[in-house]
Amino acid sequence: MVANVCMYVVHLAASARYLDVSEYGEFAVLLSAMLVLGVPALALQNVVAREVVLGCDERRLRRVGVHTTLYVVVLVAVATPLVALLMRTGVVTTLAALGAAPLLALIATGQGILQGRGEFRTLSWVLAAVGILRSMPIIGAFVVGAGPAGGLLAGTLGAAVSAVVVWVVVGRVGERAHAAAASGTVGVLSVVRASQVQLVLIVASSVDLLLSPRVLDAESVGVYALGAIATKVAFWLPQAIGVVFYPRLADPARSRVSLRQAVTVVAGVGVVLTLAAGGAGPMVPIVFGDGYDELVPLLWLFAYIGAALAVLQVVLLSAIARDRTRVAFGTWIVVAIEVTVILTVAGSVVGVAATAAVAVTVAAAGTWVLAR
Repeated sequence: MVANVCMYVVHLAASARYLDVSEYGEFAVLLSAMLVLGVPALALQNVVAREVVLGCDERRLRRVGVHTTLYVVVLVAVATPLVALLMRTGVVTTLAALGAAPLLALIATGQGILQGRGEFRTLSWVLAAVGILRSMPIIGAFVVGAGPAGGLLAGTLGAAVSAVVVWVVVGRVGERAHAAAASGTVGVLSVVRASQVQLVLIVASSVDLLLSPRVLDAESVGVYALGAIATKVAFWLPQAIGVVFYPRLADPARSRVSLRQAVTVVAGVGVVLTLAAGGAGPMVPIVFGDGYDELVPLLWLFAYIGAALAVLQVVLLSAIARDRTRVAFGTWIVVAIEVTVILTVAGSVVGVAATAAVAVTVAAAGTWVLAR
């Protein structure tokens, strides 16, 4: 909760006080691009946690984390000029954002070890510390007038400090003894298989915002980016549910029952958040100014998108936990159709948001059927 609130504060401060609408649009789009490059880190944490549950040697898992980090460094070098061209952003600003991706892989390895061990109290403090260390420097950069590039660079430096903190904590907690034999199959390839599942989730949660500069003007992109905050709230707020349930999802004896329980809880939270966003819509112009009037009747829709994405996330996490990653192929098909519709039909804020809502609903329902 602390980690998520910190990032929401970053978006609120950026949009309401320190950046104009077009600058905030650039900032939000590059943060979304960084999430896409952070997919290996998300997959790495899930693979490491799963293998810890199954009894893999933690020293081997640490080596897998280092190897994955090196691959992500290469990926960032290749992706930076391409993202800058696609998103129409400066190369330096883009690098400032994407440079955090390798650091996230290091952080994820440590978090995965704690998660697999079931050290949830320690993990909670680690998640909170990482959230604070990554977000507060961004606000500090905005305060001194550093703009989007300075804020993104400050966030990357905060991620570097976070990586040090995570590994200090993991080292002090100590390695858990396992009775099971170490896995002989875990490696970077395991991370790659899980990455395509995490990638489709991140793409599904970001593609509407990433494509918005292609179909909307600069002012509308800023409006959509602010509405996407409600999506992020509804998406990330129930994240702790998946974190706690994940070791159970990786346990063959409890996976089916745990999946049903997790989906029920996450869906219930999503209903509450969607209703709350509908009631909060009229507050948007009061808090952020008249430039965001268009969001008043649409805020609930953005929250619904996030709620449906949270359900999709739980189902896809179950697929990784049980190493059934092929169930994500159906979601890839839905995302491809969504991209086509946004680029060819949707030409307004409501059009893009409605397309995203329909797509994630179909993806969540279809993947749930395949994963059961």
